Amino acid sequence: MASPSCASTLPWTAAFSPSSSSASTSSPRGLHTRRAPSLVIVAQGKVKKYRQVILMDDIEEVGGKKGDTMKVRAGFYRNFLLPKGKATLLTPDVLKEMELEQVRIEAEKKRVKEEAQQLARVFETIGAFKVPRKGGKGKQIFGSVTSQDLVEIIKSQLNRDVDKRLVEVPEIREVGEYVAEIKLHPDVTAKVRLTVYAK
Repeated sequence: MASPSCASTLPWTAAFSPSSSSASTSSPRGLHTRRAPSLVIVAQGKVKKYRQVILMDDIEEVGGKKGDTMKVRAGFYRNFLLPKGKATLLTPDVLKEMELEQVRIEAEKKRVKEEAQQLARVFETIGAFKVPRKGGKGKQIFGSVTSQDLVEIIKSQLNRDVDKRLVEVPEIREVGEYVAEIKLHPDVTAKVRLTVYAK
């Protein structure tokens, strides 16, 4: 006859017997079929520390001029340049627009230079401008011939306006032939002949 203590332990030991354990393992709802949730780690992209921008204004902090392209710190762009409208990101679309604008600028520069060259040819082939002055003793004249005098002569004879600041007239104190210069363009200087005579 089994003792009460042994009888009370049978159900407990049977529950964890090898046969019971194998049955539990084969059951879909057994303890050993549960898996701990897996931890998924997602790699984040590297944060950009710099931005390639085009300056919309002169920026003393970075030593850049309007229209310059440069690399600046992302925080400086985000917190200062962007809110104040002082720079924009250099995207492919912006770069393409810059290239088109540069083409337009170069075309305009070429047009202005060609017009200056044409005007220079007019001045150099038209002949000497006659400048009358009251005669003095010998070849001397009273007064002189100034840049303003030449500007007025060009206006009256060719109906063209010329800025007198672009005109350089040699010192003229007597009658004779002279050559003045007109800076029509940084690369184009017209030679203008003057004939000063006593009236």
